[in-house]
Amino acid sequence: MSDKSPAPAQETEEPAAGSVPSAEPAERGGPEPAREDAADERDPAPERPATGDAAPSASAPSAPAPSAPATIEVSPAVHKRLTTGLGGFTMAMGACLLLVLAVFVITPRHAKEVLPTVDYQSHLWALRNDAPFTVYAPEGLPARWRPTSSRLHGLGEARKPVAWHLGFVTPSDEYAALEQSNEKASEYVPRMTNNRKTLGTQQVAGFTWTKYYRKDKKANSLARTLPDGVSLVVTGTASYEELAVLAASLRPQPKQGAKPIAPASPTPGS
Repeated sequence: MSDKSPAPAQETEEPAAGSVPSAEPAERGGPEPAREDAADERDPAPERPATGDAAPSASAPSAPAPSAPATIEVSPAVHKRLTTGLGGFTMAMGACLLLVLAVFVITPRHAKEVLPTVDYQSHLWALRNDAPFTVYAPEGLPARWRPTSSRLHGLGEARKPVAWHLGFVTPSDEYAALEQSNEKASEYVPRMTNNRKTLGTQQVAGFTWTKYYRKDKKANSLARTLPDGVSLVVTGTASYEELAVLAASLRPQPKQGAKPIAPASPTPGS
């Protein structure tokens, strides 16, 4: 038994609270104690996920991959019909033509334009009283002569010629018109007949009318200039026979004075 007692353990000195730790351990090669800052005492900010091409979170469900389109198998005969251009194009065009023909057949159509019937008596009354010449108008035309247009030009305008156009649909469904004016005959007649070359003359109701024909417009015309310089022209697609009927119906119209006032309708109980 040794009489040497064990050496007492060396007591380490603990630094006082609030004191700065000594740098001695660093000189001895020991680990450097971590520095405690005020910023280290706060919880660090949570990291935000990166934007752009960052990989999705492992917890997010992945989108299913798109499935490949189903392949439809056709027989060689069907494939040939679908890929052969001329045969398919011909069949498609034939079907379209048949459809257009069917629509054309069942669609209602009018063979010709129906022109409205006009009442020209107001124009005739104005010409009788205000025209500087004696006006001629048709009288006694058959009922199938239907007036469709009436136009006045120059009435009430000083030093301007006055003209009247009166159009009809004839019994043969052709067009005939009366044109009259006190314009110079050498200018007015060729313009209304569309021709300066005459075809001769025709006697109508004891008067001589000059004949004209315009081939490209298929227009027949009869013209006559009165002693006072007024020109009368009947023209249109109607035949010379129908134009002669219109020319023979023309009669001078005397002035009428004031326009007659229509009688008032009777009052009930009178």
